[in-house]
Amino acid sequence: MVARIYKPTRTAMQSGNARTKLWVLDYEPEQPRLVEPLMGYTSSGDMKSQVRLRFDTKEEAVAYAERHGIAYQLHEPQEPARRRMAYSDNFSFRRIGQWTH
Repeated sequence: MVARIYKPTRTAMQSGNARTKLWVLDYEPEQPRLVEPLMGYTSSGDMKSQVRLRFDTKEEAVAYAERHGIAYQLHEPQEPARRRMAYSDNFSFRRIGQWTH
């Protein structure tokens, strides 16, 4: 039983940072998912795959895992590389690449 502690990323449909501030503890699946042949539903007999715990800080999540004897993998978030650029740089004569309408 291995757990994964991580900070979730925003979805492709999100522009803000909602639901990305908390740390999450998820259990790794112990059994593979099975496809039910008649209806095509995907199911699993692993009940811990439905458990998702949220914590305010990384230290709280790690302390919980250690207190309950849960093996865990910690995944640190990667900050996005952002380039600062002024709006007037779009119209600069030294601009690399074409500017068209």
